[in-house]
Amino acid sequence: MTAPLLWWSSSCGRLEMQMTLEQARSASHQGRCDDDVLALSREPEIAEQLAAFDPAILRAELKGHGAWDDAELSDHAQNLQRITWLAAGDIVDDPDRAAK
Repeated sequence: MTAPLLWWSSSCGRLEMQMTLEQARSASHQGRCDDDVLALSREPEIAEQLAAFDPAILRAELKGHGAWDDAELSDHAQNLQRITWLAAGDIVDDPDRAAK
């Protein structure tokens, strides 16, 4: 039996991702998550979703979090890692909401 996909949407509502709870947990846990987020972002079904993200929309979404400056947000590859980490964290924090 395949694990259900959980749905995540950014605060602007223009970025959406789906992943299993297991995938989300693999990239959202105590300690450094960088390597695990990178591995998750390379999984074909996640990579396909990330490839569809408009860089300007992604940058604007991340800017709204206030955690990165303009220079950091100019790196689209890192922005994809950031949004993967945020989405995974949101799903882990509230999997019931993501299931709806």
